[in-house]
Amino acid sequence: MPSLPQVPFCDTQVSRLILGDNPLYGYSHFNRLLSQHQTEYHTPEQVLGTLARAEQVGITAWQNTMDERSMADLRAHREAGGVIRWLCLSTSSWLDDRAGISKAAALDPIGMAPHGGGIGDRCFREGRIDELKDILARIRDTGKRVGLSVHNPDLLKTAEDEAWDVDYYMAGLYHLQGAAREFEEKFGHRPLSEVYLREHRDVMCEVVRQTAKPCIAFKVLAGGQLFYGKTPEEIPGVVEDAFRETFAKIKPTDLATVGFFQRDKDQLRENADIAERILAEG
Repeated sequence: MPSLPQVPFCDTQVSRLILGDNPLYGYSHFNRLLSQHQTEYHTPEQVLGTLARAEQVGITAWQNTMDERSMADLRAHREAGGVIRWLCLSTSSWLDDRAGISKAAALDPIGMAPHGGGIGDRCFREGRIDELKDILARIRDTGKRVGLSVHNPDLLKTAEDEAWDVDYYMAGLYHLQGAAREFEEKFGHRPLSEVYLREHRDVMCEVVRQTAKPCIAFKVLAGGQLFYGKTPEEIPGVVEDAFRETFAKIKPTDLATVGFFQRDKDQLRENADIAERILAEG
């Protein structure tokens, strides 16, 4: 049984590898066919099975986007005796409906963050920083820990330089909008799919290391793009390389969140074993 290292995070101890939610709700970031497979597989019963298995392999926190379905699954897991801690990521609706903040707080998350693309990066890009700060302040007023999710490292830098009232960051290792913009500037048209640039990964990791606040690295596996062209036998090695690089480039107090698709094999156990082995090496 894996024994994943834990670190202090939001007033509790959390495993350094935590559970994401994109595959659970059909957001594959790969193609629509995979998203459809994920949606069809993840009945409420299957999601509860994944959450229970996550606890069994030593994962102690679940970061997910708050909507009716995911909250129903969270409640059902708790009613069944599950104890996984919850890190709330908003939808973009919090820009227009601040009531969502109090609704999230009532479900007892250990931390709450406005969505990186739909709120954080958007407000930064559109010059709506005051609206973003208002959301962060309203989270603070609930008494919960305040997170800021970003894809653009410049937003994290700004929050640090201006000493925003934030407890932790969620840091996307790939700046998808930035990559699309660079692609268009070079070739004169938009890319046909999401673009993941390794150079962006290095930039975000450097910014993460420069803040003393704990960070949660996401898009560790580039939305599954790292697996393109790989055989099933090669995939564990790809995961190990990505985990090794990520944990080496973020701080020892930081976390990595990864989504899992349990349909064909026990990815949770496999990946927890990989993370435990890497982290034990120091």
